[in-house]
Amino acid sequence: MPTLILLMIASAAGFAYWNAARAAAERAEALGRNACSAAGVIWLDQTVHADGLRLRRNENGRLGWERTFRFEYSYDGIDRHTGRLVLRGDTLVSFVGPVRPSVVPFEH
Repeated sequence: MPTLILLMIASAAGFAYWNAARAAAERAEALGRNACSAAGVIWLDQTVHADGLRLRRNENGRLGWERTFRFEYSYDGIDRHTGRLVLRGDTLVSFVGPVRPSVVPFEH
């Protein structure tokens, strides 16, 4: 009987981890797609790839998962560039990727 209870607890913990990881990947996918759309670039492969996982403290000091994702984009359909974003829970804490080009006036 105790073995069954431990198995059920382990299964519930595994399902909770899988569910949180899937939700984070969906959030990262939406963020990557929106960033590419805002920058006017092509979002390649229509997906993100999990690149890292570690325990980190969030703003209130509690431990949580920090997940790193990468995605690829192109300016003209020929070149390929890699973007990277880091989520701590649902919060975007770091982003490296496409940006909308802007012109800064030169003053002399």
